[in-house]
Amino acid sequence: MQKVNITALIEGLRAIPNEEFVCDNVYQFLSENPVEVESIQPFLFWSDDCYTRNLIYKDERFEAMAICWEKGQVSRVHNHSEQRCWMTVPVGKLRGQNFAIVEIDEDRGYCKLAKTDTFDLSDCIAAKVELEEPVHQILNLAEFDGRAVSIHIYSKPYDHCLSYCRDTDTFKQVPLFYTSIDGKLCDGILL
Repeated sequence: MQKVNITALIEGLRAIPNEEFVCDNVYQFLSENPVEVESIQPFLFWSDDCYTRNLIYKDERFEAMAICWEKGQVSRVHNHSEQRCWMTVPVGKLRGQNFAIVEIDEDRGYCKLAKTDTFDLSDCIAAKVELEEPVHQILNLAEFDGRAVSIHIYSKPYDHCLSYCRDTDTFKQVPLFYTSIDGKLCDGILL
């Protein structure tokens, strides 16, 4: 399958009508349009401390982001604030771990989770976060032995999510930040 540059991918996503910008349609579009790695190079920033969130494009309907993972880095267990998410991995390999909410008490910030299915992503395979089971974690396992880059499409853009701690069975809302925007490091970011 021929790869497309990131600009063509964004333009293709923008061309999808609002009423068709739904889970399966965007998933199919990403599956049929694998990203050319060279075209995302200007957006890739790395940190030894944690994965980086690099904004490529944003409008009112969706944002596209390159997330850079050093070997062994993992995300917190989190949700996407009831927004849709799709991802593809043009560099390296990542594992997704989904969770089901077994018990929740929002007043106390208590939440018991149970692991459900896992999925591995590499070679521009696309994935989607199901709204029915939105809690998950992304991992660049040490055994994968290398860096990884994932391209995420979020609809609609959001600036906070719920983060879950399985050690204490708690959750809280956390703000989200960009490492870079349009290929430029954000103010105060030192890598």
